[in-house]
Amino acid sequence: MKALSGSRFNALWLLLMAVMIATRFKHFGDMLHLPDASMALFFLGGLYLRRHWTFVTMVLLAVALDWISISYAGVSAFCVTLAYSFLPLAYAVLWYAGRWYAPRVNHGALSLLGAFGVAVLAAVVSFAISNGSFYWLGGRYAQPHMTEYLSRLWQWGPLFVRTTISYVAVALVLHAVIVRVAWSSTAQQKEA
Repeated sequence: MKALSGSRFNALWLLLMAVMIATRFKHFGDMLHLPDASMALFFLGGLYLRRHWTFVTMVLLAVALDWISISYAGVSAFCVTLAYSFLPLAYAVLWYAGRWYAPRVNHGALSLLGAFGVAVLAAVVSFAISNGSFYWLGGRYAQPHMTEYLSRLWQWGPLFVRTTISYVAVALVLHAVIVRVAWSSTAQQKEA
């Protein structure tokens, strides 16, 4: 897939940041709150935006949103421990998996299915990093051991991965629809 033009890059970057802001904390209350899309957005950012500085900016946005949530919106700081410093690594797994796969994306359904598969694998690794660092380094468990860790990994992992890949799946379907509409429009213009 070719790199996006400047205007498309900016529009998509603003859209990804807006979705992160909208889903990162419960500012509209429980009834209207969507699950956090941040992990999916990092994969999609890598897939479409690719630029390193954009990754850094999105990490800073995530940290700023967490700070605002804790400081002003009453969100618990339970997860903010030494392990929080591993979140950029968890985000990087997603971003750079998307970035790695980006040249393989074309107009075919098979390439989008491949992107989905890469997103699943990256989400699993990302969760293992974020959850593992929290469990082993977070200081929230008096005597951490592998059996308890694996139990918690299986308790929360499927939800995390399902949420992440659900957002990615929606984005890839939108990608396919947009490509199809653009291709159809181009074909009609050539016939005229």
